[in-house]
Amino acid sequence: MNKTIDYYMGLPYKREVVEDPYEGGFVISFPELPGCITTAETCDRIWEDSEDAKRTWLEAAIEDNVVIPEPKQTNDYSGQFKIRVPKSLHKQLAEDALREGISMNQYCVYLLASNRQRQSL
Repeated sequence: MNKTIDYYMGLPYKREVVEDPYEGGFVISFPELPGCITTAETCDRIWEDSEDAKRTWLEAAIEDNVVIPEPKQTNDYSGQFKIRVPKSLHKQLAEDALREGISMNQYCVYLLASNRQRQSL
């Protein structure tokens, strides 16, 4: 099956956005599309500019007969993993979760998601 540009544009490729402290604005990349990177001057331009870069990258890949990787599906992941932490950290996390009135598992998910969100901006 010959996949079209519209097919690839419709796929949920992961987009990473990092603030550029030196030049200003933002750097946007698609980790699953090697070398697909662009910049945007403002937050308002991130989506449009990154979609343009993705389209240009995909068009060039199709033209050059480059194999285009498809995004990893979230159903490839169970949502569970085990981690060993020092007893002192375990105690601190359990106490913090208790203070918040949530399970330690929920608290750890909150901490991971909060940190991940900060790194994605």
